[in-house]
Amino acid sequence: MFKNTVKTAVLLGALGGLMVLIGSLFGQGGAILGLVLGLVFVGGSYWFSDKLAIRAARAVPVTEAEMPGYYRIVRELTQAANMPMPALYVTPDLQPNAFATGRNPQHAAVAVTRGILDLLDEDELRGVLAHEISHVGNRDILIGSVAAAIATGISFMANMAMWGAAFGGGGDRDDEGGGGIFGLLAAAILAPLAAGFLQMALSRSREFEADRSGAELIHNGEPLARALLKMEHAAQRIPMDIAPAQAQAYIVNPLRGRRVKLSNLFSTHPPVEERIARLRSLSAH
Repeated sequence: MFKNTVKTAVLLGALGGLMVLIGSLFGQGGAILGLVLGLVFVGGSYWFSDKLAIRAARAVPVTEAEMPGYYRIVRELTQAANMPMPALYVTPDLQPNAFATGRNPQHAAVAVTRGILDLLDEDELRGVLAHEISHVGNRDILIGSVAAAIATGISFMANMAMWGAAFGGGGDRDDEGGGGIFGLLAAAILAPLAAGFLQMALSRSREFEADRSGAELIHNGEPLARALLKMEHAAQRIPMDIAPAQAQAYIVNPLRGRRVKLSNLFSTHPPVEERIARLRSLSAH
């Protein structure tokens, strides 16, 4: 828990620093603007990460009367994990998928897609929800939310840099023979790549850990292994309309249905085959 708190603090600090750095390419006024925007993104990513993720997914809350099975499974899992009950949501997406969000277990939410409810049997759904509850219990969903906010913020500032370069921006650095414009272009290209690698590194390690602790919560890794196999195959056939910055929150990569070159290289998710092998090795012991 302490380790994840440190990671979150570092990420928030990095977000603010990057905003100031990119903004400084526009001169002193740009640095101040970058600082202000950095503070806004830092505060927003901490306090409103759950609301932003739910809104981005177009998720709607469901009651226990509407979906008693969903509530029963999550209640059993949270009681076993000695955690409070999260808010439960359903998204309209046909791709089978799920995610958890929120800054801590007291402000957590779990969302599943319509597609996952149609595809998985109860044991497989339990495995998926155990994975998401483990994300909440490990307190690492905030890290993913902050990483997504960082990626969004960096992309925003990179677009500003590209705009500034296109119109000859760069503040006082224009006197250095075009160095200011070169810096703006470099920031516009390299900053989003850095954000992508940051998300990739964080998300992959968190998915493995949530798989392991979710399997331990239900004392069996096989249901989640079967669910991952089904969801991965379905995700390749059924696209999902989701912003790339939010993709890391989902249990399987929701962008698998898009024909994106080098998608595996820059994937925020570890290979499903490796996840399944690890889960089945846990069940074999």
